[in-house]
Amino acid sequence: MKTPAIILLTLALAVPATWFATRRPPAAGQVASASAARQIAYYQSAMHPWVKSTRPGRCTICGMQLTPVYDGEPGFAAGGDMVSLSQSMVRVLNVQTAEARPRALTRTLTFAGTIDDDARRHRIISAYVDGRVEKLYINHHGAQVVEGKPLFEIFSPTLLLAEREHLTIASEFRPNAAQKLRLLGLTPEQIAALPSKPRDKVTSEILAPMSGTVVNDAIYVGQYVTAGQKLFEIADFSTMWFVFPVYEQDIAWLRVGQTVKVTTPAAPGEIFEGRISFIDPNFDSITRATQVRVELPNPLVEGRRRLLHRLYAEGAVALDAPEVLTVPRSAVVQTGPEAVVYVAHGEGAYGRHVVRLGRRGDAFVEILSGLETGERVVTNGNLLLDGQAEMNRSFAAAPETPLKPVSADRAP
Repeated sequence: MKTPAIILLTLALAVPATWFATRRPPAAGQVASASAARQIAYYQSAMHPWVKSTRPGRCTICGMQLTPVYDGEPGFAAGGDMVSLSQSMVRVLNVQTAEARPRALTRTLTFAGTIDDDARRHRIISAYVDGRVEKLYINHHGAQVVEGKPLFEIFSPTLLLAEREHLTIASEFRPNAAQKLRLLGLTPEQIAALPSKPRDKVTSEILAPMSGTVVNDAIYVGQYVTAGQKLFEIADFSTMWFVFPVYEQDIAWLRVGQTVKVTTPAAPGEIFEGRISFIDPNFDSITRATQVRVELPNPLVEGRRRLLHRLYAEGAVALDAPEVLTVPRSAVVQTGPEAVVYVAHGEGAYGRHVVRLGRRGDAFVEILSGLETGERVVTNGNLLLDGQAEMNRSFAAAPETPLKPVSADRAP
């Protein structure tokens, strides 16, 4: 069954053949001059190179006009690893080549991910002691919390009794009593200020252990809480994480310390720069990806953070590698397990080379084996060459078919 490449090659080869068949015959003097300069060795089918004849005519397989091959020209090779084209065919197919040489391989990778908070600055505030919530200073989701400022006041008989014991026991036992108060939720500064606390005040303030934003709360005035019960969840949004999956073919390009430019639809036109701080060594065999983390500074601007929690974002990483042997990406033909390039050998001959590929850049691809520096590879027209090479290999074992003398109605 004909492949699209073979069909395109047939059309490309048929155009100049038709033109040559229908052009005005040259003058007798011109024919004599050209014959004296070059002698036709034989006629050959461009599509089926094993079909040759000593006389002009048409291919017995596809019906195309036979192409004259002059003395000294290689003709069309019938082997699968070499394809030969006349100079007119080279021009019609617009065959272009480029040199295989060492280059700095560059690539820009883009990723989609989410903006998350720094897990190292994420904290849950639980009740230290049984008691009843008497007053809330932070009473809604998303509120800003300042370290050392009160979160709520609690009435707890256990905590109140421990405070009174600390004030009445001898000084040599106070360090132990202070340790007990710290375990019940008071800070060293609060313990030091207990002597000045009014005697009729029976509630105690619980202070924020860190600054941040309330991402979850489960506390109300009048609520009775027990020790260990979750009350607040606080996250520090001053530094955010851009977390994105990287698939296995791109892992080799990334390393810790690379700069990533992050954009998000929530801040159009703005670019946030950060560096890769962590590449998760736990590869997910289902998604075939691993997680990469970028740290982004997120200062307050007019009372709010520019990057919000759990935003969608995109990142771009400009990558480079030391100089390696490369060819343009368009030179590589890979329709199966093998990667193939076609190398120009001069006089219209192009050899099929199987190569082993390395990393792929934006415009070039690394060649690990199969090519040498300085060889010229086909970058345009290689698909048609590959189609012809595939067909040549299929019919390489077929015997050459000489043409019978053509009749008048089949003569060119």
